[in-house]
Amino acid sequence: MSETVLNIEGVERTFRQGRTRLTVLRGVDLEVGEGEMVALVGPSGSGKSTLLHIAGLLESPSAGTVAVAGEPCGDLNDDARTAMRRHNIGFVYQYHHLLPEFSALENVVIPQIITGLRRSQARARARELLGWLGLAGRASHRPGRLSGGEQQRVAIARALANAPKLLLADEPTGNLDPETAADVLSVMLKLARGVGLAAVVATHNPELAARMDRVVRLEGGVLVAG
Repeated sequence: MSETVLNIEGVERTFRQGRTRLTVLRGVDLEVGEGEMVALVGPSGSGKSTLLHIAGLLESPSAGTVAVAGEPCGDLNDDARTAMRRHNIGFVYQYHHLLPEFSALENVVIPQIITGLRRSQARARARELLGWLGLAGRASHRPGRLSGGEQQRVAIARALANAPKLLLADEPTGNLDPETAADVLSVMLKLARGVGLAAVVATHNPELAARMDRVVRLEGGVLVAG
């Protein structure tokens, strides 16, 4: 039986808009095991990004609990939450958010340097990841010289640079044409499964969602089987 990497129980998220309270998530439960790829679907505004932010400790729930890699995260202070994200969680967004003044290799090296890894080790790890993603020959190129699909592959390499246990992806192929999107997703799934990552991928694309191990859907703030 695989280890549970992400465990969300009874999570609610309410926002205040003036005197109005807007409830986005209503008692969400989600468990994702090691090596499991879960597609998160639902219409725009259903709370997918909010749920990913809570799972990634970027946002706190109004109620409920979140545990990552077996550690309850509700009582962690800011420094401890940052450390948890840095070592255990990788993020991929619709827009790659690469640093334009640095090469593809450097964009993957920097997160590792921040964690204290020696530059030589970080560069070796970055080259390995870029090679797995088919970008060995593009490592020295800055983002402006890469295609959209190549930029997103670099973003995936960056997300995996510190060997996280959990990958959270918010519409990672939403800014790509269908053929490139399918290619990028294939690479991401192959790499993530190869290292036993747990992953939650928010997407509007039913064909891409169908390639995951499991599909869950947000409807009216409630998570249901897809």
